[in-house]
Parts: sequence; structure tokens; C-alpha cells
Amino acid sequence: MAMQKRKLGKNGPEVSAVGLGCMGLTFAYGPATNKTDAINLIRKAVELGVTFFDTAEAYGPYDNEELLGEALAPFRNEVVIATKFGFREGKPPLGTDSRPSTIRAVAEAALKRLKTETIDLLYQHRVDPNVPIEDVAGTVKDLIGEGKVRHFGLSEAGVQTIRRAHAVQPVSALQSEYSLWWREPEQEILPTLEELGIGFVPFSPLGRGFLTGKIDEHTTFETTDFRSSVPRFSAENRRANQALVYLLATISKRMNATSAQIALAWLMAQKPWIVPIPGTTRQSRLAENIASTEIVLGPDDLKEINAALSAIDIQGARYAEQAQKMIDR
Repeated sequence: MAMQKRKLGKNGPEVSAVGLGCMGLTFAYGPATNKTDAINLIRKAVELGVTFFDTAEAYGPYDNEELLGEALAPFRNEVVIATKFGFREGKPPLGTDSRPSTIRAVAEAALKRLKTETIDLLYQHRVDPNVPIEDVAGTVKDLIGEGKVRHFGLSEAGVQTIRRAHAVQPVSALQSEYSLWWREPEQEILPTLEELGIGFVPFSPLGRGFLTGKIDEHTTFETTDFRSSVPRFSAENRRANQALVYLLATISKRMNATSAQIALAWLMAQKPWIVPIPGTTRQSRLAENIASTEIVLGPDDLKEINAALSAIDIQGARYAEQAQKMIDR
């Protein structure tokens, strides 16, 4: 079956209904994947119809963009590559840096690493409280004018920031966390995006692996795995949040699907301009995630999920304190 396509908002690119988040191939979830395996995985995604690939300067730093540049070189004209600027020296622990000169330098370096003449979608990775968002949007607008960037995106930005940026340079997509266990965007973000015609790209659509049902209170994480420091992944919170996993398992069994597929299908059922970007290091999981585009959740299914969800109180913050401070509100 041919991969379905979705358009990211009014003026964004048309992409596959599910993208591939590439962060975990080199960053954040323990040791990096063997390079040959990572390239094979990315190329397998292309073969299966994925046309939307997500990376960032900070995933390494630099390694992830270089990996994508090499893996996607043969297919460059068939795919949409999104990358991000916004951290000092590309390192999140050093804090944000979205000064216009930094944005320009990062864009130029990313073009080389990605082996391309144009970045399809350039996101601000986190809002920089020290640089007016109008200056950020204006700088990306100039890069678009120069043909170095096609579309402008924001990540984890609040409603006021989105509006102010959009007034200077139309925002094509917002990338923020959204899943069955983090539904805050439904309150203010989704209505704002709908009003302005901006697409939405949920990251961690599988709750950083939790919604797959493969993680329980007994799972241990390597020290290099950032989940080891996340409050929501403490053993007691994992135990408390199992109710959501059981719910997904029940529904997926009935629909002859996996829990991960139901979690992704639920996201896609919320709005036609939502494109989740699950990450994986395994080809079997890649195929499983892509197959979620063929699952249709009807109004009754969604009603049942919502009713069951409202009875579950998800426990634990989604970031450690330092990272939480970087979320724009």
C-alpha cells in the first residue's frame, strides 16, 4: 500500500503521514547505533515510503546531521529534511542561543553536513528568552529569501511566541511533545495552530517508548540514557502509569494491532495536519510504526479511548528540572 501523505499546515511541505525521528540513532538513548545499521535503517524508511526525516545540530552535536546527509544523499530530491538551531555550541546543557549570527552560522554548517543546498524545514529548537522571537523569525525569513531554507518551524513554543513569530515569517510547523500520556497541547496549542494554519509534528509520540508496553517498573536504563533522570520514568511513576499501557493493550488486541500502532493512529486521528515522528533503531519497529497509517480509529473508538484516559492520572514530570525550564509558555 502506498504511504499516505499529509500537508503540514497551509504553507508547509507535503510529507509522509508518519516521519522518522532520527535523534535516538546517535543521541540520548544510550550508545549510538552502528553507522552502517543506522544508514540501512534510514534507507529502509525511504523504501517504505517515509519522506520526512527529523534531525538537529544538538543530536551529537553534529553526528546526526552528518549521518542523515550521507544516508539520504541518493534520495535527496524525494525527501523533506528538518533540522534545528538554538543551543549554544549545539549542546543543550550550555543553554539556548538564537542570536541571528548563530542561526546563520548553524544553517551554513548544517547545509554542509546534510550535503544539501536547502534545508527543507528549519526549527528553533527551544525558545531563547534573550532574543526577541521577531529577530529569530526575521533571520530565518532572510535565509528563506536566500534560498538556503524553505520553511520555518518552532519547537516547544507557547501560544504568544507562535503568534509573534508567525506575524514576521509564517510558521509552517510546530514540533512539541504530544501523545496519549502528554495531552497538554490540546488546551491552547492545537486551536492556535488550527486558526493560523500551522502543522503539528509530535515528538515522543510513543511516550519515549513507554506506550509500546515494552517498559515496566522493573526496566533498567543505562546511565547514558536520559530517561534515567526523567521523573516520569522513576520506578514508582512507571508503576502508576501502567494503567495507560493496559488500556492500549486492550484496544490493540481487539483491533489486531500493536499498542504502538494504536498510539500513533490516535495522534493522526486528532487532526489531518498532525505528523508524528516516532524514532527507532530497529527495522522491525520501523515497519510496525509505518503500518499505523493504515489503522483507522472511528468516532466510537476515539470516544472509548478518551473516556478511559480521563480516568487515568498520569504521574511524573516529563523532564528533569533544568530541561523543564527551557519550555516556553
